[in-house]
Amino acid sequence: MPSLSVIRPGTRAVSAPTPLRPKLRVPNSAYVVDCAVYVDGLRLPGQWTHDRALAEVRRRGEGFVWIGLHEPDTEQITGIADAFGLHELAVEDAVHAHQRPKLERYDDTLFMVLKTVCYVGHGDPTTASEIVATGEVMVFVGANFVVTVRHGEHSGLREVRRRLEADPEQLVLGPAAVLHAVADRIVDSYLEVTAAVEDDIDELERQVFTPGSKMDAEQIYVMKREVLELRRAVVPLGAPLRKLTEGYSALVPHEVRSYFRDVDDHLVTVTDRVGAFDELLTTLVNAVLAKITMRQNNDMRKITAYAAMISVPTMIAGLYGMNFDVMPELHWHYGYPAVLLVIGGICAALFAVFRRNRWL
Repeated sequence: MPSLSVIRPGTRAVSAPTPLRPKLRVPNSAYVVDCAVYVDGLRLPGQWTHDRALAEVRRRGEGFVWIGLHEPDTEQITGIADAFGLHELAVEDAVHAHQRPKLERYDDTLFMVLKTVCYVGHGDPTTASEIVATGEVMVFVGANFVVTVRHGEHSGLREVRRRLEADPEQLVLGPAAVLHAVADRIVDSYLEVTAAVEDDIDELERQVFTPGSKMDAEQIYVMKREVLELRRAVVPLGAPLRKLTEGYSALVPHEVRSYFRDVDDHLVTVTDRVGAFDELLTTLVNAVLAKITMRQNNDMRKITAYAAMISVPTMIAGLYGMNFDVMPELHWHYGYPAVLLVIGGICAALFAVFRRNRWL
């Protein structure tokens, strides 16, 4: 129950906080990163809640709302979804994340999922356990609003918003311009990550082909797994981008489609690089396995050579260890030195033959 205020003589009434008071959804809530209204490419001043911002846009009959969320739960996003008319299936995907890149159309709303990637710094690619970290950005686009939902700590859109606000000519194109800016930033991060991964793969390649190196296949498999994670983020995005360039929805005007073509070109470059990484890592795995096989063959040849040399004294000692009284040179004074000399000569000859054939 709400606490009651207590008034004493000579004192001022002080009300205790009411714990059942509903929590106000304001732009600086933990899950709301930013909420703004844009008219004619310019941001309107002031702090906005999502309902006030949407009411302002509808009152003016122009502009749009851009609200950014970070990892909201179902309860937190429900009010926003109701206000903007977001489809419940898309809202469920936005809350739970772990989606493939895709583009879906729900009545008069577009819903796009993009995977974000981040290069994880490390000292040496030959010992690192993680190279690429992933996250997600979901974008709802309507006629007068954009709702971005971000999952992950590395996929912030604050710089995207700042760059767009510095370019009113781009913002005046509407919510589709925000969708393009988000996609462009994410694909540019793909280029940055692939460049860093390429350096790591070059280092692995150098280690593999360095004479006498002890590089094994385990770390290459780790890199191959990380490249696969990068590939899962990059490759499926091609189809959604091509839809946007081909007039998939009237929410993306013709002026913005050409920008998406540029993003798609960059994505093709990244896709080609990731495919080349996968092939190169497969080649490195085969090279490492071949080196291991050669090393084992060399070890087996050495073992065989030493076993052949050891068999000579073993055989002769075995013959003279028989319990016979009549044997050649058994009672000769120089028999023992002669046998040792024969053993040493045969072993030396075998050693020379094996060394000439590079077995030893």
